[in-house]
Amino acid sequence: MFSAFERFVAFRYLRARRQEGFISVTAWFSFLGIALGVAALIIVMSVMNGFRHDLLGRIIGMNGHLAIYSNTGSLPDFDALTEEVKKLPGITGANPLVEGQAMAMAHENATGALVHGMRPSDLEARKLIATNLVAGQISLFNRPNAAIIGKRLAEKLGLILGDKIKLVAPKGNETAFGTMPRTRSFEIAGIFDAGMIQYDSSFVFIPLESAQKFFELGEGVTGIEIFTENPEQLEKYKNELFHLISGKSVRIFDWQQANKEFFSTIKVERNVMFIILTLIILVASFNVISTLIMLVKDKGRDIAILRTMGATQGMIMRVFFIAGSSVGALGAFIGTLFGLLFCWNIDSIRKFIESILGTDLFSAEIYFLSRLPARIDPNEVSLVVMIALGLTFLASLYPSWRAARLDPVEALRYE
Repeated sequence: MFSAFERFVAFRYLRARRQEGFISVTAWFSFLGIALGVAALIIVMSVMNGFRHDLLGRIIGMNGHLAIYSNTGSLPDFDALTEEVKKLPGITGANPLVEGQAMAMAHENATGALVHGMRPSDLEARKLIATNLVAGQISLFNRPNAAIIGKRLAEKLGLILGDKIKLVAPKGNETAFGTMPRTRSFEIAGIFDAGMIQYDSSFVFIPLESAQKFFELGEGVTGIEIFTENPEQLEKYKNELFHLISGKSVRIFDWQQANKEFFSTIKVERNVMFIILTLIILVASFNVISTLIMLVKDKGRDIAILRTMGATQGMIMRVFFIAGSSVGALGAFIGTLFGLLFCWNIDSIRKFIESILGTDLFSAEIYFLSRLPARIDPNEVSLVVMIALGLTFLASLYPSWRAARLDPVEALRYE
C-alpha cells in the first residue's frame, strides 16, 4: 500500500532536527495525548464493567433471580409449588424462604437486620455463603437455634463464633399489660464475608422452621426463590411462572425490578464517561492536525524538490498521511498496552497507592464492594482502538492534502 520511499521520508520527517525541535515536541504531545486517552478509556470502561459484573454476581448469588411472594404474608403448600417450579424449562433451582426485618442485639449494641429463614441444604447450595465462611461451618446450621451472619454485622455487634445474638421481631405479643416485644436468641454458627457491605452488614440466616415460628407464619413461608439458566433474560421464565401461579394470591418479583435504579445509574455513568474520555482522544487528534500543518509549512522546500524529482501528489499525500497516522497508531498501541496492564494489576496498584498516601481510596462503605474490580471486554477495547485510529487518520487527511496541493514553483520562489 505504501512504498518503502514513502515510509522512509515520513519517518525521517518525524525525527526533527535541532531547529525543528518544536515540531517534534508537538508530535510527542499528540502521541502522549492519544496514548493517555486510550488508556484512560480502557481503564474506566473495564472498571465500570467490573463493578456491574461483581455487583450482579453478588446480588443474584445472594438472592434468587426470580421470587414468588405471597400477597397475604404467608404462602401455604409451598413445597408442592416449589417442586412444580423446578420442573419448568430453564429453572436451575428453587427453594422456600422466610424473609423479614428484625432488630439484632448483642453486648448492648443494636442494629437493623434482614433475617432469612432457609433450610440447611438450600443454604449450603448458596455458594456465595458456603464458600465465603471466615468462621464456623455450614454443617452447624442444622441446629434449631443456629445463625450465620455477615462479617461486618459481627464486627458491629462484637460477636464471635459461639456468641448469642438476640433478634427482636417487628410485631410484639399482645398481653394484658400491653404489647410485649417478641425476642429469640440464636447461637453464631458461622460468619461469612460475601464482599458486599449491603449483605455483610445486615444479613442473618436462621433455619426455616425457626424463622416460621419467629415471624409467626405457621406452616407457611413468605416466598420461593428461583434460579434460572440466564438471569439476564427473565421474560421467558416469567411467562411460564404466570401460567403456573394463575389463580393464586401471589406475585412475581425479579432482581432487575429490585435493582433497576441502581443498574440504570451505572449504565448512565458508563456512557457519560465514555463520551468524556473520547474527547481526550479527539483533542489529541487536533494536535496531530496542528503538528502536520507546521510540518508541511516547514518542509515546503523539501516537498518542492521532491515534486521536481518526479514525486506525484499522491506520493506526497501518503508521506504526510503516514507521518500523522503513525503517531496515532503508536499512541493507540502504547495506550492499549498500558491500559490492559493497569487493569490486570488494578487492585495491587490501589493497595500500593494507599500504602503511600496512608488513606483508604476504595471504602467498602461507599462503593459497596470490598475490592476494586476490573473486567476487560475485548469488543470494547477493539472499539476504543478503532476510534483512536479513525480520529487520527481523519486528522491526518487535511494536512496531507495541503502538502500534496503545494505548488513547487511558489515554494521554491519564497524559499
